[in-house]
Amino acid sequence: MSEKRRHPRRVVRLAVAFQVGDGPRIDAFSRDLSIGGMFIVTDKPAPFNATVNLYMQLPGVKHEVTVKATVRWMEPDGMGVQFGLMGARETHALTQLLTGAPLSIR
Repeated sequence: MSEKRRHPRRVVRLAVAFQVGDGPRIDAFSRDLSIGGMFIVTDKPAPFNATVNLYMQLPGVKHEVTVKATVRWMEPDGMGVQFGLMGARETHALTQLLTGAPLSIR
């Protein structure tokens, strides 16, 4: 299987929550993160290709960040999501967070 990612993943554990449509908000955490998406560890993944609302608190951002994301792959311990559009402040905070994080080997 060839690597399809455009951005390197970093090991970053963040508390996150996600929601599909009007469904319940599910608490989880990230295993790794890139500027383009993250892997979310959860035993209640959203369906493949589903659009989810993703909620997270990024360092340097006073409010909870909400991002639309699409489920792009599934594993037994969770799901990988690709971020939709983010604001400049959120993108900057995410970039700053990723600057010092170690590369993921997964």
